[in-house]
Amino acid sequence: MRSWARLGRIIITLMRYGVDDLVLANAPQPWIKTLRWCVTRGRSFEAPRGERLRLALEALGPIFIKFGQVLSTRRDLVPLDIADELARLQDKVPPIASEQALALIRQGLGRPLDEVFAHIEAEPVASASIAQVHFATLHDGREVAVKVLRPGMLSVIDDDLSLLHVLARWVERLSADGRRLRPREVVSEFDGYLHDELDLVREASNSAQLRRNMADLPLIMVPEMHWNLCTETVMVMQRMHGVPISQVQRLREAGVDIAKLARDGVTIFFTQVFRDGFFHADMHPGNIQVSLAPETFGRYIALDFGIIGTLTENDKQYLAQNFIAFFRRDYKRVAELHVESGWVPPDTRVDALEQAVRAVCEPHFDRPLKEISLGQVLMRLFQTSRRFNVEIQPQLVLLQKTLLNVEGLGRELDPELDLWATAKPFLERWMNEQVGWRALLRQLQAEAPRYAQLLPELPRLLHASLQARTPDHTALLQDLLHEQRRTNRLVRGVIIAIVGFVVGVLAARWWMALLH
Repeated sequence: MRSWARLGRIIITLMRYGVDDLVLANAPQPWIKTLRWCVTRGRSFEAPRGERLRLALEALGPIFIKFGQVLSTRRDLVPLDIADELARLQDKVPPIASEQALALIRQGLGRPLDEVFAHIEAEPVASASIAQVHFATLHDGREVAVKVLRPGMLSVIDDDLSLLHVLARWVERLSADGRRLRPREVVSEFDGYLHDELDLVREASNSAQLRRNMADLPLIMVPEMHWNLCTETVMVMQRMHGVPISQVQRLREAGVDIAKLARDGVTIFFTQVFRDGFFHADMHPGNIQVSLAPETFGRYIALDFGIIGTLTENDKQYLAQNFIAFFRRDYKRVAELHVESGWVPPDTRVDALEQAVRAVCEPHFDRPLKEISLGQVLMRLFQTSRRFNVEIQPQLVLLQKTLLNVEGLGRELDPELDLWATAKPFLERWMNEQVGWRALLRQLQAEAPRYAQLLPELPRLLHASLQARTPDHTALLQDLLHEQRRTNRLVRGVIIAIVGFVVGVLAARWWMALLH
């Protein structure tokens, strides 16, 4: 009954904001057109469709808000005006009561709070749809941030997700545009993101890995995890002191080099993607701060590691080659890479795909970032991809989302930033390290321990091979000789029979001649 009541509320809310009209607008079936005429009579919708959808998701609560945020990144599936509007969604969730939050932290840690903390702030510093954060101090004086999941989130999320799956199936059945947008695929992807965020141990491990990867890059800081205080529902980490990156004027007044900060952001992104294949995939301004401490002045501070993207070596090689080909305006190579990777059917005409990619990308080169939109470029590329039946790779969806986040940060920090010129030297250097002598030496170094174990054994293995006894083929030779004797006897019998037959014929003819 609770699920049916929730479904009824969802349907009423969607109808109030005219989302049903958006779904049914392009349906080809006559009965659906009639249904749309009936349900929309007496209602007028002056607000744009993207705004109406955003307001409906906000009214439905935190899970739908987060779904809209994820949907806004799928510009390969969602019309651009809707994606831009959904990108404005924010977590508008009031915090849970202080007493309840502290009780949840105590329950998650399994011991009294005064045993763990010298002091913990009852009021949260941040509150989102999944969790909220409190500042605290350990008994040894270290400042920490305590992240705690909201209560009952798993059951709430599972209930709403089951309804989202049902709605997605309805949309696919009712609308041709709905089938093209593949709502079931989007909901399944969202399902995975949410369940990953519900395990704070997973988020802590993501943070630890990113911290190790970035240890030799003095451009970014990642908080240290207190593993003895991390559970599935509570995570305790080093408290980071910084200024939100969206407060550009405050950073400028503090003396931060904003242009360098923008370039550093690009370097961090491409390092995580192409060097490590492990990148922070939720780089919106709320999760990025800048340190003003003297010893770490101007460094990025990364927060919130619930969503992390990963790439294989093949993914990295393919993407790097594509980026470099784009930077060099070698559109033929871009088309060839799509065919080689299997992203397009093997019978695709390379010259036609080359022309389509050139038409999208060429107008955007040699222009500052403030004059172009990477979202527009990606949208047109995806439209072109659909025409050539390009398969969207799931592992690259988060990369696309993060690239759009990087563009947004770049626009806020330095509108004059040339993203292409900043990234090209990094990628060319990385490719040289992957395919040149450095790559060979690095691979030899990686294999050296294995060779060190094999080399001492080689003389013994060679000696054993030389001393190996020749296999005994006596029985096989006896069988061959026996078969050869049988064959010889058969051949002799055949020859004797043929000679006897010929002699008999000749003798008969001679005898007949004597009688005449």
